[in-house]
Amino acid sequence: MIIERPSAARGLLQADQRESRHAFSFGGYYDPAWMGFGVLRVVHEARVGPDAGFEPHRYANMDILSLVLNGALAHPELDGGGAVQAGQWQWIGAGHGLAHGARNASAEQPLHFLQFWIQPDRLNARPACVRATPAAAGEGEWSLLASRDGADGGLPVRQDLRLYSLRLGRDGRADCPLAPGRSYWLQVVRGQVEANGRRLEAGDALGLHGESGALALAGRGETAAELLWFDLPPLA
Repeated sequence: MIIERPSAARGLLQADQRESRHAFSFGGYYDPAWMGFGVLRVVHEARVGPDAGFEPHRYANMDILSLVLNGALAHPELDGGGAVQAGQWQWIGAGHGLAHGARNASAEQPLHFLQFWIQPDRLNARPACVRATPAAAGEGEWSLLASRDGADGGLPVRQDLRLYSLRLGRDGRADCPLAPGRSYWLQVVRGQVEANGRRLEAGDALGLHGESGALALAGRGETAAELLWFDLPPLA
């Protein structure tokens, strides 16, 4: 099974210098046909104006991975180490519960970030937060960003998953091996790519489950495509 989630079909929420696009139901956006993809519960793309943001909120038993694309992301209640900068990743394991807001750290420049919420495989763990700046990988080379408890390198997550990034120039190629007992989520961050004949652009995504063989990727834009690949447990 391969499902397509085009960028334009995502839920859109706008308020107070904030624009949020959601692949799955979240907050004020609800679509019973899109309630998540297995343990991947939220795919959120946000654009936030200068000195604006999201008010503090409390949540528990959720792992949150954030990638800042442009600008700087501040968590006033958590930021002992300052704001998360463009190109950096942050993992928050909410565990038994924490509260924080998310704001644009700049009073002049806009903020653009991606966020992924993952249902962990354990309840009421101790809250934790880790940041990382991934080492630059060569074009067409997979880079491991996150894995269970960080045991295989990258950021820790409390779930049986591996998250990779990939950069493909025009006509650059790569294959994603598929195991029938796993599910996968491909997210296009920037640029254009072709995936087994499907043309995808920034914001588009594919979900795969019960597939075998490989997903063939090819860069198709004038600028390099940037992709994220989630290797996930099977859908329940």
